[in-house]
Amino acid sequence: MPLATAEWMMICLPGFKSPIRQLTPARRAHAPQPTSTSPIRSCCSPSAGLLLLLATLLAPLASAEVLPQFPPGSVWRQNITAATPHPNSASMITQLQTLGGFGNGRLQIDFSIRVVRAGAGVPLVPITSIASADPNDAYYLPDCDALGSQVPVPPGATIEGESGMSCDVFNGDCHYLVTQGNLLYEVYRTTVSAGSMQSQCLATWQLDVVYPPEGRGEHCTSADAAGFPIAPLLFNADEIQASLTADATGNGDLGHAIRFILPNNRMASDVSLGGVLGRLYVRPASHAGGPSGPAASVPYGARLRLRSDFPLTNYNPAARVILNTLKRYGMVLADGGTVALTAESDLYTTTSWASLGIASRVFDQTAGATTVLASDFTVLDTGARIGETYDCVPTVLPTGVLFVNGFE
Repeated sequence: MPLATAEWMMICLPGFKSPIRQLTPARRAHAPQPTSTSPIRSCCSPSAGLLLLLATLLAPLASAEVLPQFPPGSVWRQNITAATPHPNSASMITQLQTLGGFGNGRLQIDFSIRVVRAGAGVPLVPITSIASADPNDAYYLPDCDALGSQVPVPPGATIEGESGMSCDVFNGDCHYLVTQGNLLYEVYRTTVSAGSMQSQCLATWQLDVVYPPEGRGEHCTSADAAGFPIAPLLFNADEIQASLTADATGNGDLGHAIRFILPNNRMASDVSLGGVLGRLYVRPASHAGGPSGPAASVPYGARLRLRSDFPLTNYNPAARVILNTLKRYGMVLADGGTVALTAESDLYTTTSWASLGIASRVFDQTAGATTVLASDFTVLDTGARIGETYDCVPTVLPTGVLFVNGFE
């Protein structure tokens, strides 16, 4: 790791026998907290110390936390500006708006989820099932990785909404997302106890693969109910700051789709398709949770695009980046719930949400700006509706040479 981005930096100062030990802002939660500046044997000559000091001062003290992404050919990174609307888009959006639109009637943002970055050699914790006799708490097989699979847990790692690796799995989603090299591990309803990671699902994604249309498998869930990856569909403060560095006016975008959620009773169900309780989904989903709304509404997995003429007036540049992303890459319906959008917490990022002026209610409480409503979106045509049988057929990834699109 370069000096400028190492968790701990040893800075030699001329005339001092010991270096000053300091923690960089980046990845601060991954490193042990300093307990002292205890003496360390001299490592510096005056000239060497001066050179190292200058190099340190000239280098950035923190690096942006990049969200994991799949290759450019993946569905999540497709620009959908010119994509074909679904022929029933207008009626689906009208039905959704009649049901109340987004949860709480607004495009609100949840900032509780985190993405942990793990280096090589960090502790590994095995996956076990949740300690419960309730069949609703059983581990999802064959949808998810085998029990006993191991997940990296570096120092400072945290579960969604928690300060550590303990979470009440009976009263929360308790997601744990961690990347290590080309692998993304996403765990649902998890807590670490007695040396194991009790959970309901571990879905491991290969970040160098363009997955087929059915993702990890037809009728197969993941740590997200639609069978999606979670981390690549979040947005965080550092990627917005990177976009603003390229264009300070906020005319840029994030280059990938964003996940969103709706209450289950506002998502389409249709018993005529033969799915369990009328449940259904469309691509790019491979699974549906518990949709129970009228057939005329928006289905699980749907990709929505913000209208191109939605006015950005009075939104700050960071908010404009998010809105432009919704115009150019859209958002995909990933799960059932109330708060529509999911952003990564700024616990591990260099840039803070406050510094960008992005709060949970930015899209309905910005003075003088047009409120974002469900009626401002178009449903894209991503294929036929699929009745949800819950008979998971896992995708078998190739083990040999990958072709141009990374999969076939």
